[in-house]
This record gives sequence, structure tokens and C-alpha cells, in this order.
Amino acid sequence: MTPGRDLPFAQRVIDWQRRHGRHDLPWQRTQDPYRLWVSEIMLQQTQVTAVIPYFTRFMASFPEVGALAAAHEDDVLAHWSGLGYYARARNLHRAAQVLVEQHGGRFPRSAAALAELPGVGRSTAAAIAAFAFGERAAILDGNVKRVLARWLGVGGWPGDGKVQSGLWEAAERLLPDQDIEAYTQGLMDLGSQVCARTSPRCEACPVASDCVALREGLTDRLPAARPAKALPQRETVLLVLARGGEVMLEKRPPTGIWGGLWSFPELALDDDPQRVSEQRYGAAIAPIEALEPIEHGFTHFRLRLQPWLAPVTALTPQANAPGRLWLPVSDAIGAAVPAPIRKLLRSLEGFDRKP
Repeated sequence: MTPGRDLPFAQRVIDWQRRHGRHDLPWQRTQDPYRLWVSEIMLQQTQVTAVIPYFTRFMASFPEVGALAAAHEDDVLAHWSGLGYYARARNLHRAAQVLVEQHGGRFPRSAAALAELPGVGRSTAAAIAAFAFGERAAILDGNVKRVLARWLGVGGWPGDGKVQSGLWEAAERLLPDQDIEAYTQGLMDLGSQVCARTSPRCEACPVASDCVALREGLTDRLPAARPAKALPQRETVLLVLARGGEVMLEKRPPTGIWGGLWSFPELALDDDPQRVSEQRYGAAIAPIEALEPIEHGFTHFRLRLQPWLAPVTALTPQANAPGRLWLPVSDAIGAAVPAPIRKLLRSLEGFDRKP
């Protein structure tokens, strides 16, 4: 039986979390702001089950903020590879350096100060401050937006400025005077485990008795979806220079998609692979071979990658210019490469074509 409306919203969430919420995630049962910070950044737009193995490996390699600050960016990106949204990893690395350089390796204790760190927004800062320091601060991630929009009957897309502003006001208003840690975790758990985007388990919800969306039959329409917009399609060519079981990777610019990661050289659709190989990369190549195209979706567009396998017959010193690496395929798979490139590399395992 779910609690009635005689208890405040926050107290019902707290009581539910203590009985039914998650308590054994690898970043729980601690007030270490470093572990909490890393987990919150990883959890942005990523499900808990996907984050757990990444978090465990990350903590093993970078157990405290000083280790992360001292790490090479390539190592950080390699540990992040597959989680996507790589700006999160670059900001995490930069924020660690800021914490060491400007704060002596200590975390600010307020949400307002935490929000000044690279990559730490208002909701993430509030979660860290609540869990690590017990600060009474409101969170508003995607799950919480959905809970509040349904319970309050708020129409409109939560990404809209006015709608989001109203939800922030509600989030602040509903904060309890105590037990902020259980309340914050409870909102997260409620949104992910009960008030799901599709097929919400309203019978298990502690605030169902006065939920506007449930009462008015609007759970499938609240919160409103992002306004429909056709995603543009882009296409690019990847040049897979291969020699003696090794392939050449090129470091991408620090900004833009896959910023700072290693990938195969990217060509325009009308580029001549032979000419580009020789003039830009100092590699003479045998006839190229088209590999299976790769489709990859981003938030704002879809990308079609057409790889061309280019067996290298001769190299000049230009092929080893800064920003380029020649690696065995098995080593390249473990490097800081985007997920679609790792998929392509796995298809090349065992390739050992001699010039």
C-alpha cells in the first residue's frame, strides 16, 4: 500500500527510498566527494547499469583527484571510451587539475562553488553537495524532471526554458528540512525504477495518491516529448591505412565530435584516397577496398562512416608526424578511440596484410 497524501511529498520519497531504493551502488555508502563527483558525471545521460563497470575501472586507475589531475588526457579518454559524450571526460580531467591547482585537491563544500568547476552544472553540483556535505540543495536531472512533471501535472517539454524554470522552482519548494541525502537519492531512484518514461509502475509509487498525471490519465503524455525534428544525415570517409598488422590513428581536434580521441583519418567524399595518402600521410598504397559502412547516431544528426582499407606499400617519415600513431590492431582497440571506431577495429582483428 502506498502512503497517502497526509505526509509531505518529500517525506514519502524519503520513507520509500529507505525501504525500496538503491543502497549498494559502488559510489554509495560514502561521503567522498571525489567518488560522488565522478559517478555523477558518468551518470549524465547514461544508465546506471552501463556506468558501473566504467566507474569501477576508473576508480582503480584514478583513485583520487590528484591521480586524475596528473594523468595524461589520452589515458582518461581511453577509460571513458564507449560512454560517449566525451566532453564529460575532458571536463572531468580539467576540473581535477583546477581542484589541485586552485583548491589544494579539496572539493568546495557548497553547490554554488562546485558549479564553478568545468562540466559541473547546477543539478550535478547539488547532488554532490547533498551526498558529500549534506547541503540542502535541489537536483533536477532527467529522471527528476519526469517525476515532478507528472506529479504536478506540468505540461510542455522540460527542456523549454519556461517549463524548466517552473520545475526548478518546484524542486526548491519541495526540499525537506532534513534527510537531504535520502531524499535526493529517492528522487533519482523513483524516476529510474518506478516513474519510468514508458510503462511507469504507478502502483509502487509513494506519491501516486495525489499525482496529477495519474489522476487525469496523462502519464503517457507527461512530460511532453522534445518537439519532433528530422535529424540531418552526414557522411564521411575513413582512411584505414594498414601495414604489417598495424593501422594508423590520428588524434582528432580537441573540440567537436570525439574531441581529443584517436581515430582513422577522415576524408571528404570527393577526396582522392591515393593522393591524400601520399601527400598528407606519406604513405604509398595499393588499391583500396571498401569496408562495411557504419551508421552512428548523435543527438543532433546521424553519421554514416564509409571506411576504405588502404594497404600501405611504402612509408616516408611524414607518416610518423606528431599526432599520428601506428599501432597493432589489438592495441588500437584499447586506445582512446570512439565506440564506432572500436567496432571497426574489431572487424580488422587478425588482419596481417604485408606490403
